[in-house]
Amino acid sequence: MIKYLVVIGVIAFVYFMFIKKKPISSTKDSKDTKPQPNDMIECSSCGVYVEISESILSNGKYYCSKECVQKGN
Repeated sequence: MIKYLVVIGVIAFVYFMFIKKKPISSTKDSKDTKPQPNDMIECSSCGVYVEISESILSNGKYYCSKECVQKGN
């Protein structure tokens, strides 16, 4: 009896790990998602990457510092 339970367990394990397809996440593939605060973005003036939450948005462009904003305008 225990042999049958072990065989059924192994078959179920193989099915769930390798055969059953995982659902496709549409949120990662979507290009229309809003940027998150911890996403990295390139400074429009000097090219340094900075988190969006720490960047400065001016005239639709992201900058890493006030100096770069002055250079970019």
